[in-house]
Amino acid sequence: MSRESRPADKTCLACGRTITWRKKWERDWDEVRYCSAACRRRGVGEVDRALEDAIVVLLDRRARDATICPSEAARQVARDRGLEEWRELMKPARRAARRLVADGEVEIVQQGRVVDPSTARGPIRVRRGDGTR
Repeated sequence: MSRESRPADKTCLACGRTITWRKKWERDWDEVRYCSAACRRRGVGEVDRALEDAIVVLLDRRARDATICPSEAARQVARDRGLEEWRELMKPARRAARRLVADGEVEIVQQGRVVDPSTARGPIRVRRGDGTR
């Protein structure tokens, strides 16, 4: 199958990364929702939704062009849930930010430039996108 005739990429429901079409998924591409078995098992839970909400609320409290670090959302959710260790929520916070990017609500930036959330490594910042809540 040529590159032009392949189905469009999808976004993983759990982690927000891009899922690229693969030959092995040809028969059931319409049912593919997750990029891996780990994401399928993890799904999106209550804490994940709380992190998404925290990101949006933190951005709402800032100037229109301001950014936040995902750690701010992790700290907020940890505080709200009485957790002592917020660092455990860092990976889920980054996943929450990627899901919000997929929804068009925020953008992920590094050094002031928008980056692909599926491939971004290292420190990131989150800012409002075009389709904010």
